[in-house]
Amino acid sequence: MLRKRKQKNDDHTENQERWLVSYADFITLLFAFFVVMYAVSSVNEGKYRVLSSSLVSAFKSSNPTNAVPVQSTEFIPINIHPSNETDSIKLIDNLSIHKAKKQEKMKSMAKNILHALDPLVKDGQVRITQSSLGITVEINASVLFSPGQAKLAENSSLTLQAVANVIKGHEHEIHVEGHTDNLPIHNGSFPSNWELSTARASSVVRLFIENGVEAQRLTAVGYGENRPIESNDTPEGRKRNRRVSVMILSADPDKVTEIPIVE
Repeated sequence: MLRKRKQKNDDHTENQERWLVSYADFITLLFAFFVVMYAVSSVNEGKYRVLSSSLVSAFKSSNPTNAVPVQSTEFIPINIHPSNETDSIKLIDNLSIHKAKKQEKMKSMAKNILHALDPLVKDGQVRITQSSLGITVEINASVLFSPGQAKLAENSSLTLQAVANVIKGHEHEIHVEGHTDNLPIHNGSFPSNWELSTARASSVVRLFIENGVEAQRLTAVGYGENRPIESNDTPEGRKRNRRVSVMILSADPDKVTEIPIVE
């Protein structure tokens, strides 16, 4: 009997200590979990180091002092060469300076034309305006031509020669536009206002070429009565619409300005 009781007590003690096995297993699994987490974290850090180093090497300049040291405790910003920003600012400044000089040059040209045609400007026969597109010299057709004619009058040559002397020393494109009123014209030379306005613009272009303006800078355009600036219902309005406009363009519309891209 005594022997049986002892065996029973031994079984009871063994059962009470089985929790140690489960606890040891749990601790082992927990330790393994943290080891895996640490290993994963180390791998990611290494990948970030490789990625950051590659990006910095790709964007940095030949000067090694521009590289950013890698820090394992934070994300690494990509360092772009600081001279890129400086070059961009310089490019914008140069363009602004070039634009300002160009505007000042156009303003000076407009003043020279105004001075040369001052009597006609005061008399209202010539109007000079300046905009972002360039300079427009609007000359009343009565100053240049006889009614219904496209041949320049004798005294008109002096007016156009004064304009030619100012513009021939520049490189700007020049559009010469002929305009008429809405009264129909029927004669042996011009069946409509289209032909009359175009012929008048061509006569002005021909005189400019004879006075030293390069032919490749000139364009003759006839609009007829289709672009009035006053009402054609009054004699004064029709007189104003009969005109030749010399447009000195601030830039060549057929050319595209190329701006280099700073890397």
